[in-house]
Amino acid sequence: MLLDVVVIGAGVGGIYQIKRAVEAGWNALLVEADDDLGGTWYRNRYPGCRFDSESYTYGYSFSPELLDEWHWKERFSPQPENLKYLNYVADKFNLRPHMRFNTRVKSLAWLADEAVWELDIGQGERLRSRFVVSAMGPLSVPTLPDLPGMDTFAGRSFHTYHWPKESLNLAGKKVGIIGTGATGIQIIGAIAEEVEALTVFQRRPNWSSPLNNSPISEAEMQQIRGRYPEIFANCAASPSGFEHMPDRRGFHNLSPEERRAFWDELYATPGFAILAGNFTEVHMDPQANRELSEYIADRIRQRVKDPAVAEQLIPKDHGFGMQRLPLETRYFEAYNHDHVELVNITTSPIECVCAQGVQTAEKLYELDVLIYATGFDAITGAFEHVDITGRDGQLLKDKWHNGPQTWYGLMTHGCPNFFMLAGPQSASGAANFPRGIEVSVDWVSQLIEMMMGDSELRCVEPELGAQEAWVEEVAQSYAPLLLSKGKGWFVGYNSNLEGRDGTTNRYPAYQGGGARYAKLLNAATQANYEGLRFGG
Repeated sequence: MLLDVVVIGAGVGGIYQIKRAVEAGWNALLVEADDDLGGTWYRNRYPGCRFDSESYTYGYSFSPELLDEWHWKERFSPQPENLKYLNYVADKFNLRPHMRFNTRVKSLAWLADEAVWELDIGQGERLRSRFVVSAMGPLSVPTLPDLPGMDTFAGRSFHTYHWPKESLNLAGKKVGIIGTGATGIQIIGAIAEEVEALTVFQRRPNWSSPLNNSPISEAEMQQIRGRYPEIFANCAASPSGFEHMPDRRGFHNLSPEERRAFWDELYATPGFAILAGNFTEVHMDPQANRELSEYIADRIRQRVKDPAVAEQLIPKDHGFGMQRLPLETRYFEAYNHDHVELVNITTSPIECVCAQGVQTAEKLYELDVLIYATGFDAITGAFEHVDITGRDGQLLKDKWHNGPQTWYGLMTHGCPNFFMLAGPQSASGAANFPRGIEVSVDWVSQLIEMMMGDSELRCVEPELGAQEAWVEEVAQSYAPLLLSKGKGWFVGYNSNLEGRDGTTNRYPAYQGGGARYAKLLNAATQANYEGLRFGG
């Protein structure tokens, strides 16, 4: 049987895409490798996992009825509640009959003569579909370090992405955690007071600022419901997809005292205000960024009792906001406990993992549980772990070996009728995720609907020149920003992956802001899909 649309992935993007497909009456199927829906919010079950977007800006905006029914209980909702929300959406719109779980796509191949995609889903089974929409997610492929002896550890060990589904009691346990990125920072703050001993193995510190979470009462939720049109309009107008807007007064127009007072306000404000609501100069002007970085460093020193430990938690190789900013709750205070130890694995490298625990150059740390908070093959990883063979037998991962090449992060030359939600070089990877997702799903659905209604439009793909122009637009979006000099997944850096040492910038996410992205995409669409080539 030939399907109209196959959607890959049952996370935030895939759920909305299959809803649009079902409503349009297409013969559509969503396939998901896991045994249930949720994507990020299904897999990441670790303590402290929650939104760092304000809950009411993260939820779907497409249904007034849904907005009226759902009560976000916290300003930054935790993982169990987020998964409950996505299940509620799927059940409300009766989407589960159109989903197939435990179905991993091993490969996709474009059959030019028939103008269809053939998907190998294992065990000798294949699907055929006219259109394929990838919703595999930018953070769906975890990466582990390459340490000798990892398989010899006698206790429990796992990547945070594979946190056990069953309840894991850490009370009274000696726990080690490798990595202090966004995930590690969330976990450390959440478990520090529970465990008998916590050893944190840190290669290089990350800047972090307070989440400032709080409950949402029924009265406040009612006010939020009344503001939803304004909230989503604000998100659409902001560069980052949040309600926080950049301060346009000018960094140099205020005195140092005025700037510090302003930063005190932002530091106490929930969410990404300290980054997204700050002066625009802190992202581009080295002097402004140095001053802000020193302000945040002083805040860390105030919160960590041991000055030597505080200095180890302050990044020295990049300024504030030059990498993905983790938001934290009681993270820095965790190091004030006597049973929490910070180990610098740059000066005392890990030599191996053994049955008892982790052996560094200086000592053996005996552990009961070892947690790898070592990140993801971000943005492009999912596409490199599936064999996608486009026109003329070209493998997509070979074409993207030195970095992704897309048209608005939605399509790529040589792969007709293949669409990507939150794809490489889209605006979604560097912003409030669902706000960008809805833009992408609506655009993809509109294009498919047009083609379904015209028998002469069998396939579509970007023109090579238009794709090259977008790749250049993405590269130029990095040019004025200090983050282009950072070492993080916003620039394709990952020390656990070969060739991701930061010497080559892969430009994986559009940094020009969601509002500009939507404006440019809308202009191309209104110009009869300028940059796309349709075929019969």
